[in-house]
Amino acid sequence: MARKKNITKDNIISWYMEYVLENNHQPKSVFSFAKENNFEEADFYKFYGSFEAIEDAVFSEFFHHTIKVLAKSEDYENYDARNKLLSFYFTFFEILTANRSYVVYALDSSKKDLKKLKSLKHLRANYTKYVEALNIERIELKQETLEKIQNKSINESSWMHLVITMKFWLDDVSPSFEKTDIFIEKSINARFDVMDIKPLQSIIDFGKFILKEKVNFN
Repeated sequence: MARKKNITKDNIISWYMEYVLENNHQPKSVFSFAKENNFEEADFYKFYGSFEAIEDAVFSEFFHHTIKVLAKSEDYENYDARNKLLSFYFTFFEILTANRSYVVYALDSSKKDLKKLKSLKHLRANYTKYVEALNIERIELKQETLEKIQNKSINESSWMHLVITMKFWLDDVSPSFEKTDIFIEKSINARFDVMDIKPLQSIIDFGKFILKEKVNFN
């Protein structure tokens, strides 16, 4: 039988996900994986260097598909940062739910420390870039080093929040994962309320005024 040609990365991802779900482990080798799916082993290496690279790509594809879905919404671009992030979470977790069996296989054994999981490396990079692009309102520190620390802190805390939400979802046994939806809404709203800089910015501006005018309260 002639081997399949014009293999795409999506083909390989789909075949890999199907294999691990049916067997609960990786294929024994790229050779056996290619043979079982009737394509040339060399075609595998056009896209991926290992099965671990596929696992990383799967979560990256979940992210990119989320962005594509959001881009189709006429309202999304007009949302503020809070509602854009809420839309991202609800869409992203809908995609995870549609692929829950694979996600549980990939993450369940490591869910106590997902932040160190190699298969989430590119998801983390893509997600933190997404958060940066939201232009979440920050305190104007006017000091480059402090601004870098502030930006890194927001990125790290955002990534940790996504990891914590994924852990919650993995353990969620409520119908339609409704508890995860509640967790997403309440936790993101809480984060933005905590990050609300207007009261703090007013205090900082008042302090600057006091220093500038050298007001004496004695």
